[in-house]
Amino acid sequence: MPSTEPVPGPFGPLDFQLVLLRRMADHNPDLVERARRDLGVSVAEMREANKRWQAMVRSPRARAAASRYRSVLGAPGSVVTRRVGDLECEAWLWPVPLWPALRFEVLLAPGGGAVWNEWLVRAPGAEPPPLHTLADLTPWSCTADEAARAFAPARPLEGSAPTRWGLAFTAPDAGGAPHACTAEFTWGLLQRVSARPAAATTP
Repeated sequence: MPSTEPVPGPFGPLDFQLVLLRRMADHNPDLVERARRDLGVSVAEMREANKRWQAMVRSPRARAAASRYRSVLGAPGSVVTRRVGDLECEAWLWPVPLWPALRFEVLLAPGGGAVWNEWLVRAPGAEPPPLHTLADLTPWSCTADEAARAFAPARPLEGSAPTRWGLAFTAPDAGGAPHACTAEFTWGLLQRVSARPAAATTP
């Protein structure tokens, strides 16, 4: 008897957005639930998209990361040059309908080689958010590079899982008192911040 199971269609940009959300659900389930509903998909569809993505990534016949993103997202919406130290690297950028002011960036090693980074960044020309105090650091409000610039010097921290990053920095509260902060990012987007009053320094 022929199988009645539905045959999955091509994995495309909508599915990839579900993968991004699935990784953020541990920290901000309410935001993810709202975004999932805005996309008009079920919890099962989000789970299935993540399952298929993991299968693609882990397959022995998996494409190189750069080729995989092209196959899923199509040709980049734009290509820009990023400077990393003394090196000039190519960055591919795709629009992300869930976050119109952001782009998904894949940073390639010089010569179009290995993928060095893959995360969400502010869209070229988009106004960055005002980041002055702890109160500005709300979930999904900024990207990792924006927080690092706003509260420099920031120290990168190892993430708790792939696609996760951390930053340690000092930020003031509304009254100007400094706080030692640890920020967690998933796919480059801020998820949560823990803070405690910074230790007083002696003259």
